[in-house]
Amino acid sequence: MEHKGFTLWFTGLSGSGKSALADLIARDLKKRGMKVERLDGDIVRQSLTSDLGFSEEDRIRNIERVTFVAKLLTRNGVAVLASFISPYNKIREYSRKEIGDYILVYVKCSLEECMKRDPKGLYKKALAGEIKQFTGIDHPFEEPDNPDIIVETDKQSIEESKEIILKALEQMGYLPNNN
Repeated sequence: MEHKGFTLWFTGLSGSGKSALADLIARDLKKRGMKVERLDGDIVRQSLTSDLGFSEEDRIRNIERVTFVAKLLTRNGVAVLASFISPYNKIREYSRKEIGDYILVYVKCSLEECMKRDPKGLYKKALAGEIKQFTGIDHPFEEPDNPDIIVETDKQSIEESKEIILKALEQMGYLPNNN
C-alpha cells in the first residue's frame, strides 16, 4: 500500500526529548511498512549545514535548507521525522507553507527539567559562558503559536507521548488506524 508523505516536525528546547521521540516513532512507522527518513539537528549540522553558526540568520538558513530536503522527501511519499529546536514561529510557519503536509509537534518540557537531563552537557557549558546564543539561556525560544500536537515530556512517559502522536496522525489521516 502506498502511503502519503508527510513531515512530522518536532520543536522544543534542547533535552526536551525531540530526538528520542522521533526515533521511537520512526521505528513504529517502519514496522507499518512506511518509508521513513530522520532529519536531526545534530546530524544535519555536521553535513548539510556545517558552514552555519547559531546567529538568528544562520538558524533560519539552517531550517530553510532542512525544509527544502523535507519537502522533496515528503512529496515522494516519505514520512520525514525532523527534530530541530527551530526556536522561531516565523521559520516554523515558513516550513509549514513550503512542505504542505507538515505536522508541528511541540515537545514541551520545562527549562528546569531540560537542564536536569542535559544529555550533552550543553546547559552546563552555556551557564558557564562556554557556549553563546544557547536557546533557553541567552537565546530565545518562542513557544509555538499553532502546534498540531503537544506532548509534555516532563509530565508524560516517552511511551505516552509517542502514543499521543501516533493517535493524532491516525486522526489526521496520515496513518491507517492500527487496530
